[in-house]
Amino acid sequence: MKWIGRFEGYNAGALRKDLISGSIVAIVAIPLGMAFAIASGVKPEYGLYTTIVAGILVSLLGGSKFQIGGPTGAFIPILLAIVMQYGYENLLIAGFMAGIMLILMGVLRLGALIKFIPKPVTIGFTAGIAVTIFSGQIANFLGLRGVERHETFLPSMAELIHRLPSLNVYSILTACICLAALILVPKKWPKIPGSLVGLLLSTLVAALLFPGQVATIGSAYGAIPASLPELHIPAMTWDLIVKLLPPALVIAMLGAIESLLSAVVADGMTGARHNSNRELVGQGIANLLTPLFGGIPATGAIARTATNIRNGAVSPMSGIVHGFVVLLILVLFAPYASNIPLASMAPVLMVVAWNMSERKHFAHILKTRTADSIVLVVTFLLTVFTTLTTAVEVGLILAVVLFVKRMSSTLSVDKVLPDPSVKHEKVGAHMVTDQHDCPQVAIYNVEGPLFFGAASVLENSGVGGQTDHLQGILLLRMGKVPFMDMTGEANFTALIQKYRKSGGTVLVSGLQPQPLALLQKTGCYDMIGQKHFFEHTGEALTAALALVNQDQCCGCRQMAFRECTSLCRRSQQTKSSFADGAVSVPIPVNSGNKMYW
Repeated sequence: MKWIGRFEGYNAGALRKDLISGSIVAIVAIPLGMAFAIASGVKPEYGLYTTIVAGILVSLLGGSKFQIGGPTGAFIPILLAIVMQYGYENLLIAGFMAGIMLILMGVLRLGALIKFIPKPVTIGFTAGIAVTIFSGQIANFLGLRGVERHETFLPSMAELIHRLPSLNVYSILTACICLAALILVPKKWPKIPGSLVGLLLSTLVAALLFPGQVATIGSAYGAIPASLPELHIPAMTWDLIVKLLPPALVIAMLGAIESLLSAVVADGMTGARHNSNRELVGQGIANLLTPLFGGIPATGAIARTATNIRNGAVSPMSGIVHGFVVLLILVLFAPYASNIPLASMAPVLMVVAWNMSERKHFAHILKTRTADSIVLVVTFLLTVFTTLTTAVEVGLILAVVLFVKRMSSTLSVDKVLPDPSVKHEKVGAHMVTDQHDCPQVAIYNVEGPLFFGAASVLENSGVGGQTDHLQGILLLRMGKVPFMDMTGEANFTALIQKYRKSGGTVLVSGLQPQPLALLQKTGCYDMIGQKHFFEHTGEALTAALALVNQDQCCGCRQMAFRECTSLCRRSQQTKSSFADGAVSVPIPVNSGNKMYW
């Protein structure tokens, strides 16, 4: 198997480092696993089961050497909403279905596509999730009683205000002790997990100084079992599967995004490279099997992965060790965990929310005052006040619409001649103007992507209008058109057909590979004719002059065209000045950087 290759050269020294890092991560993961489960509306042991099963499987089968899998804060609003709407049993089924979806994403090699989600969208919903997590822990921090949980933000805040009279001073004191430890311990002793110290210290103070005054895990959820539950396969029906498809898809998408973001962070810290598709398969298998043991959905945990790397992890063995250490602690110390106050768990989650809020990136994008700022704020507000599903859908659609609008503005179709506002008194020949044009040749610069969002630009550009004399020659300089889609091709072909129907001729210069390949596939290339495509504009101009009737007066200064052509040929700059990127051709030599006849 491919994952075996990640253990090549593994020795006793590497194992020792993985044992140390895995054990430290396990100590960090235990309080977080319980806290995430409680915040998600399920019993705390379900978070531990997830940490054990998913933690081992993600490290064993995933695409990152250092990834630590388990329950994360990003899932809290989603899981809470699913539990409230469908119940815990159906949450397990949704997680099982999400596992299948993740496996399919990996098999179909969709890992790279996840990376194309706009940053304002990911930062917007991450910050919104952070607000939801933080606000959801206010009740436990204050020790409020009789608080009913709601799916959305505003009703939850209204409920808190309604229950403020039940505020518990002992809960606030307990929470403050834990919060102080979370803030101070990492600064004084960086190697010691602040969450563990905070939980132990606040639990000890609450038990000794005011016993029975603060709600605990045991009083709220009962004793924590000292073992993994028996394997249980949830009962599934077709109607239930159809009903749970939307939440399962949200779990799968968020799990994919979070796990790949965590893997990218790990790559940045170590210089390694993860396999995104294998990571999705590993995450999928973990989420497929975890619900069978009562666990909730899991994904890559950025903070625990970083902790794993900072403590010297060498291989995926550290993640496997982390899972078994949590299992060992569950078996040996589960009864004692029931005495942890809920007020002690609240600051742990509040600090998690603060750390995941992306506040610096949020402020940076906001300061730009661009379209990305609008996407960011809309996604954030919708995440807080509606649902994550709505926020991501609207955020992505808005980002695409604004992107198309920006890209459409980059397409320009400009006539090389004329510029009547510029006067050259030293030049005897007059400037070609809209009112006094050369009837034989019309030259246009086309710059930017020619796609569906910019279709109207080509239509409204004036190419093929009355001033272009459709019976003459149209020269399109397309060296700066990097991309063309079918809508752009359709508009381009319509323009060509219009010219050909009126007896005119179209020449194209500098066409790039992608537009050229598309025109060849659609037949437009053959319609124009291979001999009418040129690499450089100078070559196209020479061909245009050769196509014009030599005996016809061009109408410019009443000069016969043969004289005009002769004058052009005397200019040694004609061909070089029409190289790709040039604005115009100076004729004669001393006429400046514009075209004159």
